[in-house]
Amino acid sequence: MPYRAPLDDIRFILDQVVPLAPVAATDRYAEATPDLVEAILTEAARLCDTVMAPLQRAGDLHPARLENGTVRSTPGFAEAFRQIAEGGWVGVSAPLEHGGMGLPQALNMALHDMMSGACLALGLNPLLTQGQVEALDHHASAELKALYLPKLISGEWSGTMNLTEPQAGSDVGALRTRAEPNGDGTFAVTGQKIFISWGDCDMTENVCHLVLARLPGAPAGTKGISLFLVPKFIPDANGKPGVKNGVTVVSLEHKLGLHGSPTCVMEYDRATGWLVGAEQGGMAAMFTMMNNARLAVGVQGVGVAEAACQAAVAYAADRRQMGPIIDHPDVRRMLATMRAEVFAARAIALACAVATDMAQATGEDDWRARAAFLTPIAKAYGTDVGCDVSSTAMQVHGGMGYVEETGVAQFWRDVRVTAIYEGTNGIQAMDLVGRKMMDGGEAAYRLLEEIEAGAEAARACLPDLAGAVWSAAETLREATEAMAGRAMPDRFAGAVPYLRAFARVLGAHFHLRAALAEGGTGLRSALARVHIDRLLPQYAACLAEAKDGTGALFDLTSEALAS
Repeated sequence: MPYRAPLDDIRFILDQVVPLAPVAATDRYAEATPDLVEAILTEAARLCDTVMAPLQRAGDLHPARLENGTVRSTPGFAEAFRQIAEGGWVGVSAPLEHGGMGLPQALNMALHDMMSGACLALGLNPLLTQGQVEALDHHASAELKALYLPKLISGEWSGTMNLTEPQAGSDVGALRTRAEPNGDGTFAVTGQKIFISWGDCDMTENVCHLVLARLPGAPAGTKGISLFLVPKFIPDANGKPGVKNGVTVVSLEHKLGLHGSPTCVMEYDRATGWLVGAEQGGMAAMFTMMNNARLAVGVQGVGVAEAACQAAVAYAADRRQMGPIIDHPDVRRMLATMRAEVFAARAIALACAVATDMAQATGEDDWRARAAFLTPIAKAYGTDVGCDVSSTAMQVHGGMGYVEETGVAQFWRDVRVTAIYEGTNGIQAMDLVGRKMMDGGEAAYRLLEEIEAGAEAARACLPDLAGAVWSAAETLREATEAMAGRAMPDRFAGAVPYLRAFARVLGAHFHLRAALAEGGTGLRSALARVHIDRLLPQYAACLAEAKDGTGALFDLTSEALAS
């Protein structure tokens, strides 16, 4: 099942569907010339195809393990990580002044798309470090930046984020980890954190943890939380890893999948830490890291879906049952649907990344609002597509898909967690209809106006497809007006189907753009027809469910649900 990075799709989207050109036209990203973009994408694809993809099965069959208090990585991971670090890939979008490339997030997300398809377990490590770099760059003191950012960007050190505790998952404000001043500007951090991806590794000299904790006298809830940087080894006077800090990996979780990525239970016993940002400003600082992390997780779903789709197409072309099964109508239906979903999810994710870049480059509120609105859609839809497409890939393989030796089940087992971590997809949907609609729906309406304008522009070339997209956008506008006017319980009960409806319409919009760029005939136009004719109509059922709100949900008592 050889994986090949989807360069043609990524190039086409960044050229014709969600153009990168406006980003490169800004002063901030002027270095992102077409030649440089092509070189970055081509070299990243080579790394993913030849270095990372061969380790995909190894990560599953030879998981990370805890040995004498240290996590030992999958054989081959350390050597591959060195190539990732030495190639500068950890620092693609990191600040130039600390050794990064300073390139757009859109290129970074394209990189993670390819890395996730090649080997999700390994690709998760540099992604986490990038998130820490972003949080430190925005919130840390000049001294912390000078010491830590060059090491993290170079890949000499790696980074994690520590939020969750046994009693504090989605309710972050319930955390009990505490930080006490040491009197010298440092803090003694004590507590336990769970579900810490890559909480330790033998691939880097030091592992640096961003830890949420509560200072003495801090108020309850999220308002009283601060953020601390707690390294595994305390840097010495020369900035080298020195004495061991009070940080211990208690155990590794035994998981459904993603075995090559160690998920650690972390114990902090008066570990030395440094405050990042203001006291009681921990959530604001952590959200800097989490917003792009949520987009990146959506991209993880897209990458794994791409790999699963490639495996399914290859198997269907080779497997013969009364002829190649790829010629059977139902198999063709599955493959076409998978490919249409992957394209739509990839385009939505890159649209979110481009909006993020434009917000950074221009400072314009409309771009910020667009990026914020698209983030929960990109995360939830991208990871749902990852799960659905991976499951369908198993179905295409038939009984062989259920046999571990083929490796196709690994896609589903690995990607399943992406719909859970960095905020479950239900929480993403509630964020969309809650916080992201505090503007009365203005960001949504601007997107819908763009979709309708795009449909009007396509009417002459593709009248039936354009008409379907325009009608769907108009219906979604009416549903958005209704959603924005509802009380929160009703909004939240309908949030997941509303998000899925918006994703369906956005996906159709980008497919229509692709078909129009091709002139209305050809493979991309055929794929657009699959999406618009077969998948887009699902938006109406989603909106019907969203409209029902709480409906009869709470007429079913807890006792009735348990009976």
